[in-house]
Order: sequence, then C-alpha cells, then structure tokens
Amino acid sequence: MSDKSRRPKIILEPDQRKQLVNIQRRLLLRSGLTLGAVSMLTGCNLQDGDEVDKVLWAMSRWNDRVQGWLFSGQKLAQTYRADQITTPFRFNAYYPEYNVPEIDIPNYRLEVSGLVQKKASWTLEQLQRLPQESQITRLICIEGWSAIGQWKGVPLKTFLQHVGADLTAKYVGFKCDDRYYSSIDMATALHPQTILALDFGGKPLPPDFGYPLRLRMPTKLGFKNAKHIGAIFVTNENPGGYWEDQGYNWYSGI
Repeated sequence: MSDKSRRPKIILEPDQRKQLVNIQRRLLLRSGLTLGAVSMLTGCNLQDGDEVDKVLWAMSRWNDRVQGWLFSGQKLAQTYRADQITTPFRFNAYYPEYNVPEIDIPNYRLEVSGLVQKKASWTLEQLQRLPQESQITRLICIEGWSAIGQWKGVPLKTFLQHVGADLTAKYVGFKCDDRYYSSIDMATALHPQTILALDFGGKPLPPDFGYPLRLRMPTKLGFKNAKHIGAIFVTNENPGGYWEDQGYNWYSGI
C-alpha cells in the first residue's frame, strides 16, 4: 500500500481550516522560511480538497523537520512566579466541559507497551512514589490564548527509564480515557520539563485538567499535552494524533 493511500483524508471545519493556515504561517515565519509555500496555499481554493491536502501535508512535514532540527533537548521554557499564575485556569478540550470523563480511580491502571522491557501496568500509587518535579509554566493554546499554571509530576524521562524504554526509539504515544490520542518525539519526551503531571496548583489533578494523569510540556502547544492518559507506548512508527490526523502540525513546538 502506498503512503498516499495510507494517509488520512483531511476533513476540517471552516474555523479549523483558518486556525491551521494561521499556525502554519507562524511556524514558517518563525523558522526563517520563505513565504513561497504560504503563497502556494493561499493561491489554492479551499474547496479543492485533494490539492489543499497535498500542500498542507507537505508544509506540515517540512515544519516537523525544521522544528526537530531547531529543538534543544536542554533549553528550558520560561518559568514564572507563583503570583503570576492564571486564576481561574482555563478549561480546554475537544469536547464541552460537561463531557469530562469519569475515571474509576481505585481501578485505574496505566498501560505500558511497545519498545519497553517492562510492560506491567502502573497504579496511581506507584506513579506517586516516583521522583516528582514541580514547574510553573505557560500553556499556549493553538486558538490564541495562554494561561500560567503550577504542575507537579513524574519526569517522563524518569518513567521511561523505569520501564526500560528504548530511548533511541523515535516516538512516545499516548492513549487517553476521553478517546483522545497523541504522540511526541523522543527528544521532547526526554526534555527535563516534560512531565507526567499528577498535581495542579498544589492539589491532585482535577477532572477538568486531566485527572488522574496528563502530559505537561511547556515546549509544545496545548493540544499536544494529552489528558486522562490511560496508556503509554514507545514506537518507531509515527502514531499521529487526534488533531494531527486532521491536519494540525504534528511537532507543534513553541
């Protein structure tokens, strides 16, 4: 089967198309690229599905490569003081707030699979016993807003080391209990500010913000920070993501 036949068809609402074009333009400008690719896009009729798909996917793949080249595994995102925390912190998801999933905490198990030596599932108590890191960082949403929050949790690098993950693999994927899914590159997974958050604002992670476990990465746009994580896997095949498979830039660094 060819790559073209395997590639999912992009089906976007008008507002999503506008957001996608805007974010691609910002990423191109930030990466120091020419506006040639953008002019190709703006010259297309947004109703010409196949042609627009080709341009958008080509731009997205190019942006992924450029951002991967520019990413520094040790450069830290900006941190903030406690008095700069955004109150109230904003809810965001692909569904309304009243559809936040109910998690059976006593029976919660984090599944582990893929290129790891230890595939046993983890309880919430086991995760809480791992070393924890705290950060006050800004979450930046693709919709144009941002908010500063305080997060505490297990560095993803620490967790991957505990399960014997192949740290030379390309991707870490996440499956969530709200039917969301996403993935990140291994370099981002090993970044010191990438954590599996268990607490928010000094308290256990609340339902609206992804309890009992969410990904927190100040180096990525908000939609990459998967919530209600139920499974983690390591792979050399790009697993895509909920929004990424609809055309959003996969890397989405900031």
